[in-house]
Amino acid sequence: MTSERNQAVVITGASTGIGATCALHLDRLGFRVFAGVRKPEDGLSLQKNSSDRLVPIALDVTDDSAIRKAHLLVSELTRTDGLYGLINNAGIAVVGPLEVVPIADLRRQLDVNVIGQVAVTQIFLPLLRQGRGRIINMGSIAGLSTMPLMGPYSASKYALEAITDALRLEVQQWGIHVSIIEPGAIATPIWNKSTVDAAEREAAIGDDLRTLYKPIVVAVRKIVEEASKRAVSSETVAMAVEAALTAPIPKTRYLVGNDAKLRALMARLLPDRTSDKLLRWILKLPR
Repeated sequence: MTSERNQAVVITGASTGIGATCALHLDRLGFRVFAGVRKPEDGLSLQKNSSDRLVPIALDVTDDSAIRKAHLLVSELTRTDGLYGLINNAGIAVVGPLEVVPIADLRRQLDVNVIGQVAVTQIFLPLLRQGRGRIINMGSIAGLSTMPLMGPYSASKYALEAITDALRLEVQQWGIHVSIIEPGAIATPIWNKSTVDAAEREAAIGDDLRTLYKPIVVAVRKIVEEASKRAVSSETVAMAVEAALTAPIPKTRYLVGNDAKLRALMARLLPDRTSDKLLRWILKLPR
């Protein structure tokens, strides 16, 4: 049944990682995928592994002009059918102690992961209304439970949770469903990039602050490295996106990965102080 869909979906941040996997997965299911990429070569790479239904579109979610051009192209190609799905996947990860994270980096984190998602949703909503489509936001377990050094990234994902909840109620009157995907540790390039960025940020701060935060940095880095060994494939996330697009009544939230389910349970059941003590013990943080 899905092989005959030919329904149009837009996915942002489709150059690599989860976005690229989702774009190719939905293409295989028969969806007409408009894959948002920032570099032409990323679009060509996707096309080498896809059907001719997949159309790369230049889309930087922080560039209003690029968003408008992408919307115009999708409007022209979908015509009266409208849009069946919008997957807000574009994102970056800024990590580090909040005391030393440059404000410019924090603004960039929120601009990409929060403001950009809203900007894209705003411009594509008329097409979604036309096609009685669905909106899927790519959240994270970090939007339900955070850890030291993850403040900027978690802040953006907590914000996306709130935006998803508000939007779901605002657009249900037109038959538009809104879901959020909440993955745990996923094997994607985003964390390699964030680790490099964090190392550069750490090198730029003074020796005194670097010494003060060294125990936390070392502990969290070790946990992240261990988690990466247990990370599930991005295809698992793509299957959750498929479910959110195809279920007669999709879930509002899709937790992906055992670690995400465990952390969500802890966040729901444990008081803050108890959760703090547990994290301090796991991370062996200084007191």
